[in-house]
Amino acid sequence: MERNYIEEQTFEKVDFTSGPLKKGEYEYCHFINCNFSNSDLSGIAFSDCGFAGCNLSLAHLAKTALREVKFRDSKMLGLRFDNCDKFGFSVSFDNCTLNHSSFYQTKMKKTVFFKSFLHEADFTDSDLTSAVFDGCDLASAKFENSILERADFRTSFNYSFDPAINRLKKAKFSLAGIPGLLDKYDIEIFPE
Repeated sequence: MERNYIEEQTFEKVDFTSGPLKKGEYEYCHFINCNFSNSDLSGIAFSDCGFAGCNLSLAHLAKTALREVKFRDSKMLGLRFDNCDKFGFSVSFDNCTLNHSSFYQTKMKKTVFFKSFLHEADFTDSDLTSAVFDGCDLASAKFENSILERADFRTSFNYSFDPAINRLKKAKFSLAGIPGLLDKYDIEIFPE
């Protein structure tokens, strides 16, 4: 079977729910205001691509390669990043809604999450060494056995995780975020 190779193309306002994206390798491509909701992106490789204003909610990502892929202003509910191809996995998120997405056992060193919603996202067993969560809402996000060393949470909020079951060496937090590290103790903290 011949594999399609698509390079330096821009796809704008395409509804891939009615006609699926061709299987293949996409390099230096841009997807602008496209609808991938519930689409099957399995086995497709994206390298140095950008998605802006897209809806990727519940898209299927089995063995999907995401290498240096930037997502901006996109709706990405319930995505299973843990099913992606692990080789070269590298993503960044700017103003995205990633609620109910799974990053289980995913290596995401130095990943940047900027002003994104990550409600009930699952980071169990993930490696987020030196990741940056800048202005993110992490309400009910799950961190268990996660590597959060040198991760930056200083401007994020609504996070709650147990320092005893996560690796936090040199992680950065603001004073206002400290209660999120003490939730398991059910104590009350008051400002002076």
